[in-house]
Amino acid sequence: MRRLVATLVLAPAVVVLLALGLGASGGGGAGYEVRAVFDNVAFAVPGEDVKIAGAKVGTIESLDVTHDKKAVVVLRIDDKRFTPFKADATCTVRPQSLIGEKFVECVPGTSSAAPLGKVASGGGKGQHLLPVSNTSSPVDLDLVNNTLRLPYRQRLAIILNELGTGLAGRGKELNEVIHRSNPALRETDQVLSTLARQNRTLARLATDSDTVLAPLARDRRRVADFIVQSNATAQATAERRGDIQASIARLPRFLVELRGLMKDLGGFADQATPVTRDLGAAAPGLNRFIRQLGPFSRVSTPAIRSLGHALVLGRPALLRAHPLIKRLGRIARVARPLSVNLDQLTTSLDKTSGINRIMDYLFFQGTAINGYDSIGHYLRAALIANTCSVYTAAPVSGCSANFAGPDESSAGTLPSLASNPRGGRRSAGSTPPTGTLLDGVLGEGDRAAARERKRRIQSIRRQASRPSPGLGRGDPMLDYLLGGDR
Repeated sequence: MRRLVATLVLAPAVVVLLALGLGASGGGGAGYEVRAVFDNVAFAVPGEDVKIAGAKVGTIESLDVTHDKKAVVVLRIDDKRFTPFKADATCTVRPQSLIGEKFVECVPGTSSAAPLGKVASGGGKGQHLLPVSNTSSPVDLDLVNNTLRLPYRQRLAIILNELGTGLAGRGKELNEVIHRSNPALRETDQVLSTLARQNRTLARLATDSDTVLAPLARDRRRVADFIVQSNATAQATAERRGDIQASIARLPRFLVELRGLMKDLGGFADQATPVTRDLGAAAPGLNRFIRQLGPFSRVSTPAIRSLGHALVLGRPALLRAHPLIKRLGRIARVARPLSVNLDQLTTSLDKTSGINRIMDYLFFQGTAINGYDSIGHYLRAALIANTCSVYTAAPVSGCSANFAGPDESSAGTLPSLASNPRGGRRSAGSTPPTGTLLDGVLGEGDRAAARERKRRIQSIRRQASRPSPGLGRGDPMLDYLLGGDR
């Protein structure tokens, strides 16, 4: 009984396969042809679309059956941009519409893989062979739903019971058929295989995840806010995607022009290294200046406001003074040489203490002529008489001849000033004088004269500290001495 039911169920499938085989052709076609082998391509007919990433690139040229009862679909790829197919290319049959039409969706493979090989002989000679391991035939959802309704559910159970014995020795082939019938299972196996190879990494991930997730858990509000703000940023970016695309298109040209600028900037950075180093050394002082600038700004605010009010009042005066300022500018340009000379003169007087010497002269000259009595002012003078103070035409022993005739000077009887300097060696036979005018004034060589000189200088200083009776109170001394307007 079971064999009879299995025969009745498999008979329609055999009829469909025979029909497909009778209607198939081994012809090539004008485009790039791919001979794709499937486990099942029910409801696929010639003329249906072949798509890559949702875009139509060709059509189903023909259908065929292999010697091991596999379905063959010949795909004609008309768009040369997607050819040739690579060895890792994949194709799957998908529903085209609700009425059961099918189309083939393919992935042409990666550029690093080798191209698909061609069929050397037999059916499909010259076509590029895509093996059954690179194809899949998903089961439609309506067929799955049919197995849940009576009597199809019971019939499926009978088929599984009857086929269980026949497929017991072909578990590997059955596993391959099941995986190809549902690509999700095959991809799940690939994921599980990858995870199995990365089991140590996953173990470390599970161990170290607490270290990563603990800070995120503490800052979960910030993380949530980051996600919200990222969403807003993505929306704003999507609204300006045209401008962003244009910017990216201009980016290569911008980078080319930026290369020269970056080169110059690198040279500038090399040259600015000493300046940056000095700036780093001056940074603490700048920091203090900036910190103190705030209080200074607050304190100077009233002064700046007052200055503003003063400028309002002083603006007319400044406008009226503009012609005068222009004239002063012209005068300054003309007087520049004189200013340079005056600067040099004052600098020289400052270095040589010339001003101090002039003031000393005025002071001592004023104190010298400030003597007075009941009759008027008189000039103080000191005359020390000795044997050398009398003018004579004949030389006097022990005195230098300051006024000698030519014959006397040539005779060499009296030493000259050059040969008899102060403190130098005297000529033979000369005797030192009993005194000179300079020694008498300075008080050298005589203690009594020195005491007298000191007493007179003190008297002069006392008289100089008091106003002169010949002058009115408050009259300038220089006006009196130099002759004022009185």
